[in-house]
Amino acid sequence: MTQRPLSGTVLILAALAALALPAAAETTRPRPKAVVELFTSQGCASCPPADALLTSLAAEEDVVALAYHVDYWDYVGWEDTFGSEDYSDRQRAYAKSWGSSRIYTPQMVVNGAKGVVGSRRNEVHGALDGVTLPLPVDIVHDGDMLKIAIPPNTSLDDAVVWLVTYLDRADVAIDTGENAGKSMVYTQVVTGRQALGMWEGESGANLKLPLAEVLDAGSTGIAVIVQQERNGLPGPILGAASFER
Repeated sequence: MTQRPLSGTVLILAALAALALPAAAETTRPRPKAVVELFTSQGCASCPPADALLTSLAAEEDVVALAYHVDYWDYVGWEDTFGSEDYSDRQRAYAKSWGSSRIYTPQMVVNGAKGVVGSRRNEVHGALDGVTLPLPVDIVHDGDMLKIAIPPNTSLDDAVVWLVTYLDRADVAIDTGENAGKSMVYTQVVTGRQALGMWEGESGANLKLPLAEVLDAGSTGIAVIVQQERNGLPGPILGAASFER
């Protein structure tokens, strides 16, 4: 399920309010330097090397890795079990923001700013060299709540705060299509995506989310992404953090 709305209790409970974090609360891994979004498909013969590369990137502490399975390969005879038109549209929106109409798999997008062929290891690592995210995002697991703190920064334009849920691993036996007969392991598979609200440079944002409602049976982790928009299209990613149970 994608683009599912959050309930009233899950939506921002303490937006733009002071947030006191208890000293004993569990913290997440260090601030990442990059968000890598892989656009892939179970029906794409050239995608498995990119899927494997994303798995290795996800193991790095300073990278938030997410796999968006598109649906436009379904016509070849295998319907991607995680494929979504929403994710195909996200990839098209990136292309449009860069003045292009071309989309392809596998593609990796780094920090919402640059797209590269996802199976070309040297090209991917080259795109990651020297990149940073200017805005820190802090996620703290405190009891049955996740507390998210994003500080103000008046040098940056306002941006949208997104909650992305994902599944850390899925084993899929593919019967038909270009990968027929293969048993594949997919990681960081996006299962849902929804906007939490706006981050404003002058005031920042502080959010509280009930963990049980955020992580349902179909997901094992979340990523909080702060991303600018330009004319309704995705722009640069300013900050991110992830949490896995």
